[in-house]
Amino acid sequence: QVQLVESGGGLVQAGGSLRLSCVASGSISYINAMGWYRQGSGKERELVAVDFSVGETDYADSVKGRFAISRDNAKNTVYLQMTSLKPEDTAVYYCKARIWEETVFRDYWGQGTQVTISS
Repeated sequence: QVQLVESGGGLVQAGGSLRLSCVASGSISYINAMGWYRQGSGKERELVAVDFSVGETDYADSVKGRFAISRDNAKNTVYLQMTSLKPEDTAVYYCKARIWEETVFRDYWGQGTQVTISS
């Protein structure tokens, strides 16, 4: 069984920074993509950033230039460095990993970590 555990959320003022971490543990042979999603109150979950494991990353337009995703493959960990935070970044942030299991890729989600930005 694979588990994803996020950490690093909290309450910060607008303009501040936070660094989120997500560690994948369990029976893991290969992790393809790892990414971050967020869901604000009353909103749908949306992609924030993804790392495709081949040196490629992608970001939502709303966070480009402010957020940076990175991975430590040896630790099965993905990070999200968030800077110049805005109140509209307030959301629950979820980590997702696409993991190879025998014959297919399977997606796993973390439980989420709350990020609140005060104005």
